[in-house]
Amino acid sequence: MKLQLNNYQIKMLAAIFMVVDHIGVVFFPNLPVFRLIGRLSFPLFAWLLTQGERYTRNFNRYLLRLVLLGLISQPLFVLALSGTRLNILFTLSLGLITLRLGSRFSQYRYLIWGLGLVTAQLLRVEYGAYGMAVIYLFTAFRFGEVWWVVWMGLHLLLIAVMVKFGLFQLPAIVAGLLVNSANHQKGRSARWFYSFYPLHLLVLYLISQLS
Repeated sequence: MKLQLNNYQIKMLAAIFMVVDHIGVVFFPNLPVFRLIGRLSFPLFAWLLTQGERYTRNFNRYLLRLVLLGLISQPLFVLALSGTRLNILFTLSLGLITLRLGSRFSQYRYLIWGLGLVTAQLLRVEYGAYGMAVIYLFTAFRFGEVWWVVWMGLHLLLIAVMVKFGLFQLPAIVAGLLVNSANHQKGRSARWFYSFYPLHLLVLYLISQLS
């Protein structure tokens, strides 16, 4: 029997994998298993973003929430994780803008996505051009053999271009199995989902200061 996950369950998994990843960064930097598990998180966030862009009733409010939470999270991202880039909520914000523009001006979608990739690198958002490419793949291809070939090809290309980061990110391929299990049912409400990002960073930082 095929595993089936609704959107709420995928959000829970994304949050759990993210917390495991960041616990590894803060408390167990010498235990790579935490970071390996954490590689599954971003593809789930990326897929959920494509769903959010497609079904949101208020695009501007959705984007504003991501940007504001990104601004709130940035000092916590630096303090808790020693982050040197713009945090993932800015990656998702840029992805959301690119998704909407690519959909609205479909005749220019390749140019728009190309500019999105370049912008991600220039702004130094977390995951950079790779993050934008992941978001694109979830909206440009239906799940199937072609999607899997492109998905695995992206990660092999990443290894060829950026060996260290590519090998580090390789376990993210497994996240494709989880997204492929989505039944596209909303499930329980998760208004907390994006707000959880700055909150968990604050908790990790406070615990690190007390320990």
